[in-house]
Amino acid sequence: MSRPSQRREMAETAVARRGISIALACRTFGLSETCYRYSPKLRPENEEIADLLVGLTTSRRTWGFGLCFLYLRNVRGHGWNHKRVYRIYRELELNLRIKPRKRLKRDKPEELTVPDVPNQVWSMDFMADRLEDGRAFRLLNVLDDFNREGLGIEVDFSLPAERVVRMLNRIIEWRGSPKAIRVDNGPEYISGTLMKWAEKRGIALQHIQPGKPQQNAYVERYNRTVRHEWLGQFLFETIQEVQDHATDWLWTYNNDRPNMAIGGITPAQKLKLAA
Repeated sequence: MSRPSQRREMAETAVARRGISIALACRTFGLSETCYRYSPKLRPENEEIADLLVGLTTSRRTWGFGLCFLYLRNVRGHGWNHKRVYRIYRELELNLRIKPRKRLKRDKPEELTVPDVPNQVWSMDFMADRLEDGRAFRLLNVLDDFNREGLGIEVDFSLPAERVVRMLNRIIEWRGSPKAIRVDNGPEYISGTLMKWAEKRGIALQHIQPGKPQQNAYVERYNRTVRHEWLGQFLFETIQEVQDHATDWLWTYNNDRPNMAIGGITPAQKLKLAA
């Protein structure tokens, strides 16, 4: 038994190609003339949704439908149904093209505890990349585990322990001091300089086990977002270009980008709810 839409399509084909009357075509395919002549009326809002989706996917090339919809609902405050938005998203052919890859099944790591308040636990980790001329540089990312807020990104050719301490002091000046900082076992993190600084401040350094990056999963996931959304998208000529782009992106991440790990709102929104 064919659906009404299929019977309507067959009736339209018969009228167009065979030249028979609409009434005969409808009787032949068991379709009412009302159904045949029906023309859906598109709401003006659909054009607004389409314009917003095109603008979003143009300016945020790495965002899929999930982030776009959460941005429209939670950040911009639109109450459109997700099925309606998704239908328009598909009609515009805005789907991300993702190449499938073979994945290996692995045991699930033990979930990290989510802090109840800001500044309870921060996570910290390094990343590495290269400038257009091939020179290697590093990034230091600091994250508040409570609302996944990026607290800072430091960029330079070398980031020794003294530079790490200086960055943390700058963040503490406006954010306040954390109770603990989760780090790996890199030389910068196990140096006497950082350990003395943490002891003086009354901050516990929580070192993960060697070879267990899942124990620092929040900042590892954040690193992946950094790589996917801008670090792996552009070639930079100077360290200053990288730092400027990192600063601009960090504001967008904290204030404008919905985060699915915290319920589809932005880190700034979650921080405001906790105040």
